[in-house]
Amino acid sequence: MLGYPRIGRDRELKKALESYWASDSGSHELTASVDSLRARDVRRLADLGLTQDSAIPASFALYDQVLDAILATGAVPTRFADLADEEGRLDRDASFVLARGDDARGPLEMTKWFNTNYHYLVPEIGPQTPFAADPRELIGQFRAGSGDSGTPLRPAVLGPVSFLLLSKADDAAPEGFDPLDRLDDLVEVYRGLIDQVAAEGAQWIQIEEPALVTEHHRPDLAGRVRDAYRRLTAARTPTGPSILVATPYGDAEDLLEPLVDAGVDAVHVDLVSGPDGGRLREPSADQLALFTGEDAPVLVAGVVNGQNIWRTDLRTTFALLEELHEAGARVSVSTSTSLIHVPHDAAREDRLDDQPRRWLAFADQKVGETVVLAKGLAEGSEAIADHLEASDEAIRHRAEARGTRDADVRERVSGLTEADGHRETAEERKRKQATDGIAANLPDVPTTTIGSFPQTADIRSARADHRAGRLGEAEYVERLQQEIRSVISLQEDLGLDVLVHGEPERNDMVQYFAENLDGFDVTRYGWVQSYGSRCTRPSILWGDVSREGPGVRGEAITVPWISYAQSLTTKPVKGMLTGPVTILAWSFVREDQPLADTAQQVALALRDEVEDLESAGIGVVQVDEPALRELLPLRERDRPDYLEWSVRSFRIATSGVRPETQIHTHLCYSEFGEVLSAIDALDADVTSVEAARSRMELLDPLADIGFERGIGPGVWDIHSPRVPTVGEIEDLLAAASRAIPRDRLWANPDCGLKTRGYEETTAALARLVESARRLRAAVAV
Repeated sequence: MLGYPRIGRDRELKKALESYWASDSGSHELTASVDSLRARDVRRLADLGLTQDSAIPASFALYDQVLDAILATGAVPTRFADLADEEGRLDRDASFVLARGDDARGPLEMTKWFNTNYHYLVPEIGPQTPFAADPRELIGQFRAGSGDSGTPLRPAVLGPVSFLLLSKADDAAPEGFDPLDRLDDLVEVYRGLIDQVAAEGAQWIQIEEPALVTEHHRPDLAGRVRDAYRRLTAARTPTGPSILVATPYGDAEDLLEPLVDAGVDAVHVDLVSGPDGGRLREPSADQLALFTGEDAPVLVAGVVNGQNIWRTDLRTTFALLEELHEAGARVSVSTSTSLIHVPHDAAREDRLDDQPRRWLAFADQKVGETVVLAKGLAEGSEAIADHLEASDEAIRHRAEARGTRDADVRERVSGLTEADGHRETAEERKRKQATDGIAANLPDVPTTTIGSFPQTADIRSARADHRAGRLGEAEYVERLQQEIRSVISLQEDLGLDVLVHGEPERNDMVQYFAENLDGFDVTRYGWVQSYGSRCTRPSILWGDVSREGPGVRGEAITVPWISYAQSLTTKPVKGMLTGPVTILAWSFVREDQPLADTAQQVALALRDEVEDLESAGIGVVQVDEPALRELLPLRERDRPDYLEWSVRSFRIATSGVRPETQIHTHLCYSEFGEVLSAIDALDADVTSVEAARSRMELLDPLADIGFERGIGPGVWDIHSPRVPTVGEIEDLLAAASRAIPRDRLWANPDCGLKTRGYEETTAALARLVESARRLRAAVAV
């Protein structure tokens, strides 16, 4: 396998980090917690069967694997240079400043990791960025883990090509500078890292090059990859370490050949990830030929899906492995990606029904499947016959399970027409909203938030007590209504223009809907890391989807809470829904039908909810799609189909209302440049986007494509604990107003506020409102 979940089975890492950041514990306690967690994970992997030398990767990251690569290479961004010691190295506290910012500066930009919901910190590289090998973390993990397991671990680090391809030019770089231009310099640093782990006795090193599976328009890239890895293989001592290059998240296609030509010892090939939704694929004939020569590297076959939670079809997968072996390849079995994208252990989910529990494989089970398949290759299919039969039975059970196919849902989807995805023109909607809708009473540059307000301990306790039966329904409703009253009052006091109810009833923006839709289940311990200490618990979408209740339309989900909030104020309150693409992206989704079909089912359930909100008198409905970019296929040839069905699913969900009803959407923490046309095609009346960390980078490209509806660029980075000054927000709004006319400009945070506290939320929103007022006044003058 390429990596193991690092947050802990009970989120021990999250708790340790947040305790340290809150100054409730010290450096010694944090170190002890991290060491204990790493040791337990290594022992667990050995118990699961990874007992051969170097079978376990030392891939733990305290915050982020890309941040670890920044530290290992000494690539300290210029604006953080004062934090480095005389040798240009950062200690742990300084690394947290890069991740979280401080009073003097914002943190590194954060964006999505390929086609996942994991967020990585974006390196800032310029012509003068210093590079220097700092192997302390690599060596520390190797020493500790090897001692705990009794066998050498495999140090793991992000590769130099991917590091630079994932970087951005720093602010001081000249126009046209490409971080990849620093590859030669960086390879020298990696040579030093290899020397250091060799001196420690490492037998293998795992160098991860996931960026090789993405689309590149660089005719020289194959040559650069070949040259870089020839230099790295030449750096090995006679005793090692051997080099494994991993290419997860897709098909590296023609970039596998330069790796093989360079003489690396093993190449990981992802045989699962791709536009087919997790279906196993065979390597092409040309790719297979790379691994069948006399001096060919080991083919590390990524056949166990590292991004989804369904049991592997062991019989089909084993047949493919045998074919590869019979073709002459030296085959090693692996997961397709690191297992950081799946929870720890499905065996703990004792509260799930028999379906889908019988179909699940979390990280521990996936390690077990990897070990079983390797045993079959070594000893023959007879040695794993029981496992193959159990896999067959689980697949049969899943195909025949009640709810997997619902005739009413499928009939409704088949009856959709082109008209179901269209509203009146944007211009007509704008005119009617200005006369009969909410826009009639809004100022220029209206202020709002994205949806959620801080989730206090009291609110979380109330939800837990209600689930456990300790708090009755009436008492629970009153407790949530009390929170809604408080949130509405706070927003009115602050002077916000369009309000939200704060979402106290929701533990998660996807799980809440999963709990109220047929075809879903939710887990108790299914946590995965989103970024840093933040974790999410993806729901399981296993069957046909509709709202719960009698009939295919079921019962309204959000209407009672939104209607109650609207009854408390004369200002408009937004209905808040999660969009179909995001529900898919942030769930573990069935793989037995195309994603497009599942998206339409979810869209119809949401369409019912949007229409019910409108009928209840709600004049503005926000349908969030922060994951629109996340599911974008990594290869251009696969993108048009995805963009067509993803946009259509959003429009199906939102096109059943009158033109007077204003539809909002929200997108955050992705590189949006490749989906600008899709953002426009969503046809929302107002689109809010993350923009604070990227300093409004998105606005000029949006203007260039002729985007002519409302836009709310985020002016407060809520993923950092720092509260921006009025001046900082004013500067961002001023920059936005130069690209967006003020009659289309909104002011809002980057994202929802549930992870923030009320003190910082109140301060930041007060500054946001004041900044918007100043902009209006300045424009009026």
